[in-house]
Amino acid sequence: MGMTKADVMGMVKESRVKFIRLQFTDLSGQLKNVAITTEQLPKALDGELMFDGSSIEGFVRIEESDMYLRPDLNSFAIFPFRPQEGGIARLMCDVYTPEGEPFAGCPRSQLQRMIALAEKEGYSMNCGPEAEFFMFHTDGNGAPTLHTHDQGGYFDLAPTDLGENARSDMVLSLEQMGLEIEASHHEVAPGQHEIDFKYSDALRTADDLSTFRFVVRTVAQRHGLYATFMPKPIAHINGSGMHTHLSLFKGGSNVFHDPDAPEELSQEMLYFIGGLLEHARGYTAVTNPLVNSYKRLVPGYEAPVYIAWSHRNRSPLVRVPARRGIGTRVELRSPDPSCNPYLAFAVMLRAGLDGIEKKINPPDPVNLNIYTMTDEEKALHQINSLPGTLYEAILALDADPIIQEALGEHIYDRFREGRMAEWLDYRIQVHDWEVKQYLARF
Repeated sequence: MGMTKADVMGMVKESRVKFIRLQFTDLSGQLKNVAITTEQLPKALDGELMFDGSSIEGFVRIEESDMYLRPDLNSFAIFPFRPQEGGIARLMCDVYTPEGEPFAGCPRSQLQRMIALAEKEGYSMNCGPEAEFFMFHTDGNGAPTLHTHDQGGYFDLAPTDLGENARSDMVLSLEQMGLEIEASHHEVAPGQHEIDFKYSDALRTADDLSTFRFVVRTVAQRHGLYATFMPKPIAHINGSGMHTHLSLFKGGSNVFHDPDAPEELSQEMLYFIGGLLEHARGYTAVTNPLVNSYKRLVPGYEAPVYIAWSHRNRSPLVRVPARRGIGTRVELRSPDPSCNPYLAFAVMLRAGLDGIEKKINPPDPVNLNIYTMTDEEKALHQINSLPGTLYEAILALDADPIIQEALGEHIYDRFREGRMAEWLDYRIQVHDWEVKQYLARF
């Protein structure tokens, strides 16, 4: 049963909350908020709070700037960072037009449209992201550096993992906000970490991921560190990914599991995988939206650049973990944590549904290490690659009407415009590597 307005008002009073942050994201996934006092909360809960949408990336023109925030009462949570007087809570919001219609440029609303599309067929999708991040020292002015705080490696612990205290505080803070943390550990690269929270439905998980990124960066700052979800901050070491586990349910049962099928994988699951592979190039601009994302998606650093699937093998794009029964799922390994989670989950869901609708059978699983295959061997297995640059990913998005549908016309147009502007700005820069490589030689 969902929260009511009375429930929210009661929790605010009981916890002595003074400020409420009404939160939403722009198209790039940056968390925005309008802060109000508790005196304004009844008005906000009735969806009567207006803000200027023209100031938000990818929203509207200045002549049509009035927008309304409608809080999702079930997203109410109290931040563990208490100021001297009064607490702070948050509500995730959907953006509405003055006419009372869901705004076509609201990423959260667009994900809900894809969820509704799945529900028409009786499906609901659960998501479980594994977001990696780096923690760096800051300089005397508080600006981030690239100096790591440790020399730890995969699953290391103190004294090698000097970020363990910060990571422990992150876990405690996230749990206080209602996230169920399943694991936290040091990752492969020095200064790199991962915290995994329990899967949930797509909308709740996208909300939690937005909260997760905010809490991680806030707690790191309190430890004198800077946390970043930039995919590849340092060359020649592993970048940060966001492997995402997906499962599809109908009537409380996991439709991916069929105990009588080979490997216990249902035909619907195979079709879903087929859709993920079919549209992989088309959705990469959304799941990997930065110029820097493609510095991670290169062979040799455990990043999944090859469009294939397997049982347990970690080199293809899609992996099927060993667990069966209610835990049967696919793992999409290409996304990175800089993506907008609402848009990323929307395109993943739409791609998988298209596979089911069109009965797209995936090719045979590739249970060999693709990283060591020759070009001829990859061609023999019909293994294609993900886009190698943001520009290539934009062109692939342009060629995929299903993924455009998942974004909606408004978001597609403005998302594409923003990504293309970033690519063009990157192209005209002269980088240190070029200066070192060419200045003295030519």
